[in-house]
Amino acid sequence: MFKTAFLAVILSVSASLVWSNPVRWKTEWPQTDFSVTSITDWSEIISGGPPKDGIPAISDPAMIPVSQENRIAGREPVISLEVDGALARAYPLRYLTWHEIVNDEVGDLPFAVTYCPLCNSGIVFDRRTEHGELEFGVSGKLRNSDMIMFDRQTETWWQQAIGAAIAGELTGTQLRALPVWMESWDSFRARHPEGLVMDEPPFRRQYGRNPYHQYDSSAMPFLFSGDPPPHGVPALARVVRVGERAWLLERVRQAGSITEAGLTIEWKKGMASALDTSSIAEGRDIGAVRVRDANGKDVVHDVMFAFAFDAFWPRGQWMLGD
Repeated sequence: MFKTAFLAVILSVSASLVWSNPVRWKTEWPQTDFSVTSITDWSEIISGGPPKDGIPAISDPAMIPVSQENRIAGREPVISLEVDGALARAYPLRYLTWHEIVNDEVGDLPFAVTYCPLCNSGIVFDRRTEHGELEFGVSGKLRNSDMIMFDRQTETWWQQAIGAAIAGELTGTQLRALPVWMESWDSFRARHPEGLVMDEPPFRRQYGRNPYHQYDSSAMPFLFSGDPPPHGVPALARVVRVGERAWLLERVRQAGSITEAGLTIEWKKGMASALDTSSIAEGRDIGAVRVRDANGKDVVHDVMFAFAFDAFWPRGQWMLGD
């Protein structure tokens, strides 16, 4: 009996050692320097299913004039990017849902459009760093249900939700997020009839379909074992994150506009959820937000699920209005 108990302890310790270091990933990622990392608990890293590049990122996407696009339904969400001196660009979630990263550039600005469906996090990052210009791919790994990206130059791992390098040569490097927002296709093309929109990629995918049917009405997030958010906030409630503050999207919707902490957050109806029905175009109306500062300038923000905000900003401030 003692021998059995002793063996169980040995096996338990061995398992803990495996999960507490990246040994299980080294064969798959021989170019990643796992000796340099900010990760303290490697059990947080899990496989999302697809291998490295199993979800193919897009680089240098074809862009077409807004007037030539007739496949996107009016309420479908797009990520809008406006750069001074250039035509505005729209990146539809009907494509990002299947590719998660688009490496693109406008003028001398290289950027990565990223979208993690499991966290509903859509952020655009400047690809320029002190280590040079990077190109990103999808690792197939998750942490707190959020996509881990990698750069093709050093194969360093990057956490999408926070834009930081977490394992590899560039650990500690922070990407600069750009002020973008999600809005409906109808809204974008009304504001930018001369703008550009990402063309359909040359892959065999069910573009326009949502592979995460009714995900955002689930009680629990997928591939997540962390604690639920505080204050009784549902795990998959959407929040508007600005820095380390979060506003419940439902609160903004009910108010129409909220001005707090030097920001104005406005809500407008007409944008479908990309994570509701099997057809993105038919998703329920969750509306779109735009965040501006006191001078009316657009502010970097993200509309993500509450569980992800709490996981990455456990000391963050919940702007509940009470």
